[in-house]
Amino acid sequence: MGVRLDRGAVAEVVIDFPPVNAVPADGWLALAGALTAAAADSDTRVVVLAAEGRGFCAGVDIKEMQRTEGHDALLAANRGCAAAFAAVYDCPVPVIAAVHGFCLGGGVGLAGNADLVIAADDAVFGLPEVDRGALGAATHLSRLVPHQLMRTMVYTCRTVPARDLLRFGTVLEVVPGVGLRAAARRVAAEIAAKDPVVIRAAKASLNGIDPVDVRRSYRFEQGFTFELNLGGAGDRARQRFVEGR
Repeated sequence: MGVRLDRGAVAEVVIDFPPVNAVPADGWLALAGALTAAAADSDTRVVVLAAEGRGFCAGVDIKEMQRTEGHDALLAANRGCAAAFAAVYDCPVPVIAAVHGFCLGGGVGLAGNADLVIAADDAVFGLPEVDRGALGAATHLSRLVPHQLMRTMVYTCRTVPARDLLRFGTVLEVVPGVGLRAAARRVAAEIAAKDPVVIRAAKASLNGIDPVDVRRSYRFEQGFTFELNLGGAGDRARQRFVEGR
């Protein structure tokens, strides 16, 4: 259980927090550390970010927040998410997200910052943050879906299937779940066969021409999460979730 790093020219970073990959605060930091460690290896040419279990990622561990007094768990989760999302984006080699099942909240932050996404045919993407009394990762969702759909998904907390993202061109392939990891590794091998010096330069150049600073944009969103918590709305919404209401 936790975060696993399998090294190699195609490195794999695997999320495994049963039962639904709701990642605790220290898990986000472990994920950031694994991505950074993979990138620091000069032999690494591509990173595949994948997950075990029922879904790719259900976001933060809300139950952890509700059983922790004060705002320490919330602050730690927000810092951890920012670190993990940045580690995906700043990774000096391409990152391929292999997404299956649910990709929610923080999962969207990871997939939205990846260089490309391969999805299983059961994958769905969504931001349930409004129902949880929080805001964040619309920055990353806007890299996956058109702008007005992003707004609709934020306001309604609806999910969209991977096949819709395939039509938008933000998911490269949709494959049967049993073949997901192999499909991601196949594309990774194609990239890994290129000159690694040129690929790393390409990654740096593409980040440099992005129209939105994803780190600053996400932290701006997080500021509203803090406001909601100071006003009590965040805690009320999380408690409703924990109690199943």
